Amino acid sequence: MAMNNINLLRVKGVTTVQDMHDRIMDVKNLLEQRLNLEEYSDNVRPVTLNFSVVLRICLLVGLSDKSPRRIDESINNLVLSRTPYATTFFTKSDIGSMFETLLKLRYHDVDADWTAPTLVSRAIGREILRGREILLKEGAIDEWLTYMPLRGGHSVSAIPELNLHIGEYENGMSAYLDINSREIANTQILVAGTTGSGKSNLISVLINQIRGASSDTHYPVNFLLFDYKGEFSDPANAAWLQKFDTDSSAILNPIERPLPFTPFKDFTGKPINEVNLYATELSTALSAISRANISANMDTRLSNAIINAYKSKGFKPVTFNEILENYKTLLPEKQQDRTDSVISVLTQLVTNHIFESEDKIDLLNNCYIINLGRFPKDGAMAKAIVYFVVSKLNSIYESLPPQAKNDERVELRHFTIIDEAHYMLDFDNRPLRELIAVGRNKGMSIILATQNMESFKSKYFDFYANAQYPLIMKQQQQNDNVLKDLFGVSGNSLQELKQVITGLQKGELITKDAENMALGIGKHWQKIKVTHLI
Repeated sequence: MAMNNINLLRVKGVTTVQDMHDRIMDVKNLLEQRLNLEEYSDNVRPVTLNFSVVLRICLLVGLSDKSPRRIDESINNLVLSRTPYATTFFTKSDIGSMFETLLKLRYHDVDADWTAPTLVSRAIGREILRGREILLKEGAIDEWLTYMPLRGGHSVSAIPELNLHIGEYENGMSAYLDINSREIANTQILVAGTTGSGKSNLISVLINQIRGASSDTHYPVNFLLFDYKGEFSDPANAAWLQKFDTDSSAILNPIERPLPFTPFKDFTGKPINEVNLYATELSTALSAISRANISANMDTRLSNAIINAYKSKGFKPVTFNEILENYKTLLPEKQQDRTDSVISVLTQLVTNHIFESEDKIDLLNNCYIINLGRFPKDGAMAKAIVYFVVSKLNSIYESLPPQAKNDERVELRHFTIIDEAHYMLDFDNRPLRELIAVGRNKGMSIILATQNMESFKSKYFDFYANAQYPLIMKQQQQNDNVLKDLFGVSGNSLQELKQVITGLQKGELITKDAENMALGIGKHWQKIKVTHLI
């Protein structure tokens, strides 16, 4: 079949070769060793190459080899995965036309059905592996290092398509979550599933897909993950980080070293009323986080201490120690030797020293994983870290212009993942609510994961009402009212849905079928088998 009449890179169903990431890891390591210095100063991170970049380099090198091509065992024996290439793989820097030309040049005399996605997939995979073989030869890396895709000026038309491939429906069709088209109301994702249901793998798939589609484009989407169980921060799981286009330098461990930024707002040049409101909110938050029995007098005193601390600093960011010292000076003379609930909470925060007094990193322009694995999950320290970091993100978002848009897509700048989120949903968590509200206009997304679907509908906030994609995995308990609201079902349909959720296996989930719900026909849900990644 003549290839010249076929757009090879637009053949539907083209997928990667199985275990391709593992196969090119040696090339990735060699390239990074060649690019990086032996040592870096604090808060300066070495280069970590995106897998798409390495694959693209290998493909270019492979196609540059002039050896004759034929359909032989080296192609026919390749096992394909079900994972498509990232949507930007063939469009980055307009390189697709060159790949297309080189493919047709190398295979121009090969008579085969080039409309078959399996053949195109295997041919592309074979060329990537050919490039790998060439680059592993002595001296080849230095010879080819002159080709590196560079980021140039931003073009709104280049906003990546974040259509996340998370698995398969029951009928074998690929399951996608579109999180940045103009038609999508918001980008919030909720995950509910009991221990052992596959939540961690699902979170990994979501991160992998977002990063794979964006990290080597002009609009990279970075992430911040609160790792409650410590599994993403575990050195034994370092290979996971490679799937997110980052490495161990992304891990922040507040047990070992303070988080390298201040959690407090900068009110320099701002009206005193803003400081007063912030002080009241902060006082309420410290009470809720610690579950301390704080009287009205203590609450007022704490608010005044926060205000006084800011005044003494010229309205620059304060520290917990400065708030504590100001609080003590406001105590009646007879009480200054006593430890009340506020002093107890502030002393914990000061003693644990979980934050620096100034910003040393940019939370948005890199990926970070905060290791909470050694903190009691329901304790004051873990809650304080999540609360104040989310509050910090909100402060950063406030100063950003609206996200870029084109006719089809909107920019997604950053996403925050809170695993075990139920620990942060049982009180009036204003920063978390603001994060969701701000995200609609500033290109921010949030992924909340919890064990029970009921956690997302508290008396303080209905997180379901603000979520584009509720993903329900196996549950220990099911809430009829939540299911009715989510899926618009009742009677026999409700009972059928509950049975389906009860029968979910590890790695399976139920999500809304928005089209059927809008039409009021058929099942209002779809079952998805999530791709196994970790």
